[in-house]
Amino acid sequence: MNMAREDQIIKERERKLKELKKQGINPYPNKFDKKNHCLELQEKYLKLKKEKVTKDRVKIAGRVMTIRDIGKISFATLQDFSGKIQIVLQDKKTSIKEIKFFKKFIDVGDIIGVEGTIFRTKRGELSILASKIQLLSKSLKPLPEKWHGLKDEEERLRKRYLDMIINPNVRNLFIKKYKFWKAVRGFLLKKGFIEVETPVLENTTGGADARPFVTHYNALDIDVYLRISMGELWQKRLMIGGFEKIFELGRQFRNEGISAEHLQDYTQMEFYWAYANYEDGMKLVEEMYKYIAKQTIGNLKFKTRGFNIDLGKKWKRIDYVSEIKKQTGIDFFKNSIKDIEKKLKNLKIKFESNLSKERLIDLLWKYCRKKIVGPAFLIHHPIEVSPLAKRSSKNPKVVERFIIIFAGSELGNGYSELNDPIDQEQRFKRQTELRKAGDEEAQMHDKDFVEALKYGMPPTCGFGLSERLFAYLIDKSVRECQIFPLLKPEK
Repeated sequence: MNMAREDQIIKERERKLKELKKQGINPYPNKFDKKNHCLELQEKYLKLKKEKVTKDRVKIAGRVMTIRDIGKISFATLQDFSGKIQIVLQDKKTSIKEIKFFKKFIDVGDIIGVEGTIFRTKRGELSILASKIQLLSKSLKPLPEKWHGLKDEEERLRKRYLDMIINPNVRNLFIKKYKFWKAVRGFLLKKGFIEVETPVLENTTGGADARPFVTHYNALDIDVYLRISMGELWQKRLMIGGFEKIFELGRQFRNEGISAEHLQDYTQMEFYWAYANYEDGMKLVEEMYKYIAKQTIGNLKFKTRGFNIDLGKKWKRIDYVSEIKKQTGIDFFKNSIKDIEKKLKNLKIKFESNLSKERLIDLLWKYCRKKIVGPAFLIHHPIEVSPLAKRSSKNPKVVERFIIIFAGSELGNGYSELNDPIDQEQRFKRQTELRKAGDEEAQMHDKDFVEALKYGMPPTCGFGLSERLFAYLIDKSVRECQIFPLLKPEK
């Protein structure tokens, strides 16, 4: 629709608005006693035969999506949250007053309330024969054309509300997302976990390798960080304090790049389970993922990112160091930084100069994981890339960590938590060295947490998953799966 045509429509609707007010009609009333929903009526009268008229009165409300006037009879499509239904205004069956009001003041996009009786037309369309029309919200701007809609991706994300009106599948996407997080929470509650809340603003970030957002706390006149994990170090303090099965579900923030898999502001869940290790964690998480998939998409089999995934089959175990060596020939424990840099160049993987061995090997792993179909557990990470995980009792060079892999991506991370305060302090010092060398994603030295550990934390398994898992279950980008992702302001 061109701008001139849109301006003309807006002016005409503004004129109608003024006339409504002049006649003493409130175009934005504060309530409507809605009794029915479109889907409810469609299901209730599914077997109603053609040309069958009932005396059943209904009272429904929603947005007008189409209007068709053929003289003595007018048709409109009404859409509410549940679906659509046809509205009919017919000469001699609907009062002249209501017909005149509808034809004079109602436009596509308006939200109206309708009272009437149910019947099915000759063509088999379930309809409401309107006896009363009430304007509930006058739409001043025209909706995008149905068949053209919002084509530009940024425009769709910026005006998500319009995309939802035109395309009900967008609304259904977020109904599925609600079911996803409901399943996560419900599963853990059934397993005896308690939901907790930990600070969003921190003096020291912890629980992940990520660049944080910084803000100023005026009341204390200090700079603080928005959390980069779901309160990992706080939840561990709770384990020290005597809790045994806890989880948190909320928002976390990472000041990183945007991609099909990464966002800066997103929802995460982390649980902590006392007296359990990563083996226990893998069993619980596999059960949880199957439950989540069933509740969200109704199936354990699905296609995502070009991979056919079956969560019901046996989950493989993949050794981190062995898999990288298998795919690239690089052995983390034997090859030097120069060897890894040379391999990255050969594979045409871009990297910054002076990166640590930990960061270089992580880039190599990200190349390798793209070929893994899964579902699989990635296990036995080198201690250098896992500063918060407990060492393996069988091999002190690696840790008891597991990452969920399918469709070439990491979709959950857990480990036997490090509860040795001396070991933890040494690893924090190594992270501090990396930060001083310019690694902004290296973890900060949290002295208060180390002190807490010195009072004793029980053996614990921790695990976290983000909304990336949901995006993979329904095969959408994570950005598409956020209702209102942050965008640059329009100029």
